[in-house]
Amino acid sequence: MDYESNVAKPAFRDRITGVQSQSRASAKTERMITDTANKENISTLAAHFILPADALADVREYGAGNINDTYLVTTASGRRFVLQQINRRVFKQPEWIMSNIRVYGEHVAARMVVEGELPQTAKAGRRWETPQIVSAQDGRDYALDTEGGFWRALTFIEGARTYPKIRDAYHAHEVGYALGRFHSLISDLDAGRLYDTLAGYHVTSRYLAYHDAVVERGDFARSPEVEYGLRFVAARRDIIPVLEDAQARGRLRLRLTHGDPKVDNVMIDDVTGQAVGLIDLDTIKPGLVQYDIGDCLRSGCNPLGEETEDIDAVYFDMDLCRAILQGYLPLVHGFYTVDDYTYLYAAVRLLALEQALRFFTDYLEGNVYYKIKRACHNLTRALVQFKLVESIEAQEADIRTAGEEADGRQV
Repeated sequence: MDYESNVAKPAFRDRITGVQSQSRASAKTERMITDTANKENISTLAAHFILPADALADVREYGAGNINDTYLVTTASGRRFVLQQINRRVFKQPEWIMSNIRVYGEHVAARMVVEGELPQTAKAGRRWETPQIVSAQDGRDYALDTEGGFWRALTFIEGARTYPKIRDAYHAHEVGYALGRFHSLISDLDAGRLYDTLAGYHVTSRYLAYHDAVVERGDFARSPEVEYGLRFVAARRDIIPVLEDAQARGRLRLRLTHGDPKVDNVMIDDVTGQAVGLIDLDTIKPGLVQYDIGDCLRSGCNPLGEETEDIDAVYFDMDLCRAILQGYLPLVHGFYTVDDYTYLYAAVRLLALEQALRFFTDYLEGNVYYKIKRACHNLTRALVQFKLVESIEAQEADIRTAGEEADGRQV
């Protein structure tokens, strides 16, 4: 089915209008900062990125990211921007992140001019926007707090929001379109111009080696769920290096990737329901495009989302898979190889297993990486991904066929 032409776009707008409370709860949320001292500190940092002729009007917590602390800043002139503290424990060289975002942004702007577009317009009447760096008053791309914390600001994409889960087939199509548009725009950008901001990211064999070291130490409590997780990982060790092995054999090649194209990083226009951009650009770096499409499908085709506690109800939705691929594959046809198509199934299976492995290992290690709300949070997240892997494996033939149908070719 052609989701872009056959799904009525006004219906998306009507659903947003009719269920405002649900929409706001599901989008990246804004929350008041209740700690007075912290608010004063954040306000001082925000001032570094506000022009002298302007002033701070409001600052509040924004989103629910697992890594960085994020705030939405509003100035007296009505300008809004996103203020973030980069987690130095995760990103050892945050300056590299800013360099990558600048190179990426300049390249995309140039590509859109060549294609006859402006940043706020788009192909066939669509807009496409890229978060831009907001320079500090001293001209740098960042500011440091009194403890050496690294803070940066990016423009806020107005009139759009993100969602933690796919809402319907049209939304799924747009998520696929967003990733395809992103990959298409950077397909001619030399990967050598960007830093590797997170060495080993998505190289699943490295996560497995770390997992093995944590298990070897044995500093965790045993439970039926933990034993299940250990058996699950052990039974699938052989598939862990599938993408890196293909790269070593020359079947897959290094390109630029987003690194974290989950559903909640796709900005959706409030009126049209169309994708207007990808955010969370910290992990733009050289990698395999299979990492991106695999993670996008993993995230998008789990209707319950990765934070659900209803583990038994988790499944990989083939209708959403078809819609995402139909939005994505036509945009990458010009540079995808036969092998890129061949490894679609391996990618989604591996990325779901990788995320399960990361959540599970973090739980075993005492929850040192991901933000949690309860002691067993990461274990529950891991069990959700384990169930998703099983569902993906049970539908291998359907996933392969969906890729063929969406691209209109046999692979």
